[in-house]
Amino acid sequence: MNQLVYIASPLSGDVAHNLDFARQACRYAIAQSVTPFAPHLLYPQMLNDNDPAERQLGLEMGNQMLELCDALWLCGDRVSPGMEGERKLAEELGIPVCRISTQEILSVSFSPTEGMGMAMG
Repeated sequence: MNQLVYIASPLSGDVAHNLDFARQACRYAIAQSVTPFAPHLLYPQMLNDNDPAERQLGLEMGNQMLELCDALWLCGDRVSPGMEGERKLAEELGIPVCRISTQEILSVSFSPTEGMGMAMG
């Protein structure tokens, strides 16, 4: 079974750009033969990140998932305050932390349709 890797990258600021980068970071992880989990790609689809209570719920669920992961990857050249919190928690839990640069993530290319159209069920 592949390692389960928690993908952390900035979300706030240029949200559309940052979500695209998070997807690229997950694709990079897949290319490294690990299974990525990126809570900031999942929970904002269900929760309102602008509502403090819902944002906190998303952070708590992400932290719960981090406990199940084999590693934390800090992706990109900037560590946001949220990423710093994830790093501290990972270190407290004894989960390995790895920094992956933007350049490294962008060095992996995929065809635009690779993985698209996957049927579930």
